[in-house]
Amino acid sequence: MLGNQMQGGLGTPGALSHAYVQHPPLRCDIPDIRGLFYDDANKFLVAPTADRILYWKIAPSIPSGPPNSDPVNDGPVLSVRYSLDHKVIGIQRSRHEIEFRNRETGETCSKKCRADSETILGFFWTDCPTCDVILVKTSGLDLLAYEPQSHAFRLVESKKFNVSWYLYTHESRLILLASGMQCTMFTGYQFSAGGIVKIPKFEMMMSKSEANNKPVLAADDVHIVTVYGRIYCLQLDRVSTSLNLYRFYRDAVVQQCTLPTYSSRIAVSAVDNIIMVHQIDARVVILYDVYLDSYAPVSAPLPLLVIGLPSNCRQVSQTADSQSSAYGGTIYGEGWNFLIPDLICDAENGLLWKLHLDLEAIAASSSDAPSVLEFLQRRKSDPSMVKTICLAIVRTIILERRPVSTVAKAMDVVLDSYSRLMKMGGGLPGVRRTHEQNQQLGGQPVEGSPVISQETSPGTTVSSVNPDRAGGVANRSAQSNSGVDEGTDRVTGTSGYQTSDAVNKRQHVVGEDSRPLSSGTLMQHGQHAGSVAISPVEMFQSVFAVVEDEMMVDPAYLAAVIMEFLRSASKAGLKAPSNLYVMMATLLARSNRYAEIALYVSNKIMEPSKELAMQLMVIGQQHPPTRKLGLDMLRERGLHHDYVAALLQDGYFLEALRYARKYKVITVQPALFLEKAVANNSAQNLAAVLSFFCEFTPSFKSTSDFGRYRHILSEMV
Repeated sequence: MLGNQMQGGLGTPGALSHAYVQHPPLRCDIPDIRGLFYDDANKFLVAPTADRILYWKIAPSIPSGPPNSDPVNDGPVLSVRYSLDHKVIGIQRSRHEIEFRNRETGETCSKKCRADSETILGFFWTDCPTCDVILVKTSGLDLLAYEPQSHAFRLVESKKFNVSWYLYTHESRLILLASGMQCTMFTGYQFSAGGIVKIPKFEMMMSKSEANNKPVLAADDVHIVTVYGRIYCLQLDRVSTSLNLYRFYRDAVVQQCTLPTYSSRIAVSAVDNIIMVHQIDARVVILYDVYLDSYAPVSAPLPLLVIGLPSNCRQVSQTADSQSSAYGGTIYGEGWNFLIPDLICDAENGLLWKLHLDLEAIAASSSDAPSVLEFLQRRKSDPSMVKTICLAIVRTIILERRPVSTVAKAMDVVLDSYSRLMKMGGGLPGVRRTHEQNQQLGGQPVEGSPVISQETSPGTTVSSVNPDRAGGVANRSAQSNSGVDEGTDRVTGTSGYQTSDAVNKRQHVVGEDSRPLSSGTLMQHGQHAGSVAISPVEMFQSVFAVVEDEMMVDPAYLAAVIMEFLRSASKAGLKAPSNLYVMMATLLARSNRYAEIALYVSNKIMEPSKELAMQLMVIGQQHPPTRKLGLDMLRERGLHHDYVAALLQDGYFLEALRYARKYKVITVQPALFLEKAVANNSAQNLAAVLSFFCEFTPSFKSTSDFGRYRHILSEMV
């Protein structure tokens, strides 16, 4: 599958990009639309016109057909959000009014604020048990409950404080409210089905460009993302050209690390638990994988490609400008709006793109096979491709005869991943844990967690989020989806990238029982690594059985690799397929290493099985002690029929008779015994065999074999 890139090894230069957008995009360049909006809770791309609202359902894939639509009253539109049960449309008409329209009856009602003292910054629907809509105003938050019978909204609670701007993502259910002269002071709440959690107030740090200069933090420079089930806030520091990473806990917000961006003009995406930092001016992407708190880039900055263009535009030598002209827009154009997690809206051209990782190119760009395998085993977006690439990598490093230690590390990665899957219930829905439980701050995060998304600042035309549940407001009491993790997250270590101050801050701020704030949505474990992880049987079928024919001249190396596989499988608590032991014995025999075969069999390093026993007897045709190992294995495993047949094949028919009598083996044909007796030219032996079967099998006297061999016996006498 990796094609020519893999033929020369993992380090062979391949594609010129590790991220791409798929052509054709969704085209929403409809005449008379009044902007494009993104309803994060429902994954709707919304385009209002004078009297209708058009919308496309973006998930699970970008559609190609016409939009759905709803009639609405004419008027300005600042934002649009459908209720979680899709029964009500909320339309912000101005900085002081939000109109709610019942989709079934067409009835409308409005919520207004005091025009002289406050403005509405935005609103969103929630599955919180106590409220349905949150109004965000410059004076604080209004929590509203929807009463469907009267199509009215009741004020549940008001939270008063000054707000400059806010960020919210539906998937995290987390809202951050900025305040202060520099907009660096933040108050946060999580509104989830498990209730309301207040986030401790915290301050974001900003570098100063001049002694007396105090820059103001903009909403566009802050992003909420979730990777591996952890909720983070990314804050761009334009002066130091870096991203500050903050992680949320129930009782603290911790600055986790700093990621270099090398530019003050960036955008952020999150694809398959990978943070993408887009350098707008350079038109390149940097990939970060914060798994295990490793903050080095996955790869060097590379361009964002458009895949799927006509053949004359698909050459890797094509520049970004030539790709732009091919699809009719501009790569990283001024009209591009990045919708976290993985969408790009080209408002100027009416296009919606979806971001993808090029896993084949990432795998081909590194020669560190174990690290690449670890990276790939954490990916969930295309399980079939991930598995195919991983198997190709393991085959390649074996065929290239990489050091056995390197291959052993690769085996550990693959089998550990499969072992974890089995211990968590085999990837079956409802079996795997759905929240980050008992995890260390720098330890193993939960796999398979959905990527969270971002909402741009209020007042912009597009906001985003990637929800995966849309419960109705009428059913919120039945939703048991807790917003706060019940597990603990203890501090045990820090990354080498962090300063001692950051370490001390983390240790003092995050207590022993501090709990990480978890995403408010259910993690999608149904198609998790169940199809990503590779079983020992698949390893045999797709790796060892394939490379054996190509490594006939070097059986010792392949035998050493198999031994490492067996060691790794044992450590992971997994059972190796019996065919692998057969292959192992065959390879050792080719090198005349019969003593090792005996050692491995006697110490049960080679698990006994019928297949291995039969192979040992084949090998034993050149080495009798090895054949005896096979015979003993058949007897020890109670394979009586095969043991008797093997004794007959070796000419020990009397011993075979005694064994058959002892264990009542009635499946071996009498003719096999009789032929051996005749071949031995012993009337005494033939008479003994006839007597045995007449007694052991009473119906034998009525067979043609009885008459035939009785006649032969009379002639011999």
